[in-house]
Amino acid sequence: MKRTALGAAVLLVVPVLAAGIALRANDAGDYRDGTRTRGRDAIWLGHAWVDGRKKDADVDALAARLRGTGLRDLYVHAGPLEHDGTLPPGRYAKAKWLIAAVHRKIPGVRVQAWLGDKLATESPDGLDLTRAASRSAIVDSARGVIDAGFEGTHFDLEPLHSGDRDYLALLDDLRELTRDRGVLLSVASHQIDPLPAAHAVAGALSGHPKYWSQRFFGEVARRVDQIAVMSYDTALPLPSLYGGAVAEQTELALEVTPESTDLLMGLPFYHETKPGHIASAETVAAAVRGVRLGLGRQDRDREKFGVALYVDFAATEGDWTAYRKGWN
Repeated sequence: MKRTALGAAVLLVVPVLAAGIALRANDAGDYRDGTRTRGRDAIWLGHAWVDGRKKDADVDALAARLRGTGLRDLYVHAGPLEHDGTLPPGRYAKAKWLIAAVHRKIPGVRVQAWLGDKLATESPDGLDLTRAASRSAIVDSARGVIDAGFEGTHFDLEPLHSGDRDYLALLDDLRELTRDRGVLLSVASHQIDPLPAAHAVAGALSGHPKYWSQRFFGEVARRVDQIAVMSYDTALPLPSLYGGAVAEQTELALEVTPESTDLLMGLPFYHETKPGHIASAETVAAAVRGVRLGLGRQDRDREKFGVALYVDFAATEGDWTAYRKGWN
């Protein structure tokens, strides 16, 4: 029994140590020239910007905050969607005011509607993409926010399992709408398998396949104008390991994202410690370092690339300083 226990411990510990060494090595090295902002960055903004809580003074402050950075897109929370895919217009009642104020005070910055909902992939409570009526309602909801003046639709639907053909069908329908209306189609994505078939193993063991296959990520990226990787909530305990993971994600995403699509890597502008996210490890500085290392190794000349900051209402001065010093 002792030998069995020792063997089991070795089988568990050795792969963990090997993974840690690999991630730490991935965080090593020097930056290559040209791994700075391309002026294509984005930030997720909370619902207060469209429900009446924010005023002109807040837009002035946002304009001052963004000055001198590469931020070009605002993903403004205009949802959530109902579980049937519909979206009451009252949820973004102040959208026209915000869009006009941003255009006036922050020229060149685009305002997109951030829409999302919990999916019924791991429980019966949620939005069911297998229903054609629900997908049609989502397209109608996107049409509504475009009519309100938003310059794009940014979708964050979770948990979204790798290989979901109904999601791809939804993107095809949304793409037809957004192209016809001359606006952007943008999505937030899960992370890519750090090892082949990791999503399948995680799904079998936990019922929650955290990752997408690299192939599925590429299928999604080919259908949209922008894809923003949620490169946080890794559960890693050290900044060096987290930086190595972000570098790996950056390289994997660059390999399969077409040149015509903007690829953005997420930065954690929040500090809540919870399962999957250790705030002391998942820092902005560590994430920026990983992004720059991965970009330099894989495709340092890529123009359609940036970072996405999550999220405005949780950000600290330290987060903004790390973003400005490390990336701009």
